[in-house]
Amino acid sequence: GLMFRRELPRDTGMLFDFGDEIRLAMWMKNTLIPLDMLFVDKTGKIVQIERATTPLSLETIAGRRPAMSVIELNAGLTAELEISEGDQVMHNIFFREE
Repeated sequence: GLMFRRELPRDTGMLFDFGDEIRLAMWMKNTLIPLDMLFVDKTGKIVQIERATTPLSLETIAGRRPAMSVIELNAGLTAELEISEGDQVMHNIFFREE
């Protein structure tokens, strides 16, 4: 993961794939940089955004509804790029419901 990293290049991030939709919970233990966390459902829809998480925090960052993945980006990048809940993420792990 991004634990112990002192920086994250602007156009990079981390995608956690949990394989199925569940109620996810994350934390920032040993994570030195603030992050934006995007909770994404199996169709690629962003269902929740947690902005500017607190480095080194043991506080649980809980999903409000089931999600299949979490994308971590530099804090502030979602606002800068105008990424919002309801937006669509395009990646081959997601599938669209017909």
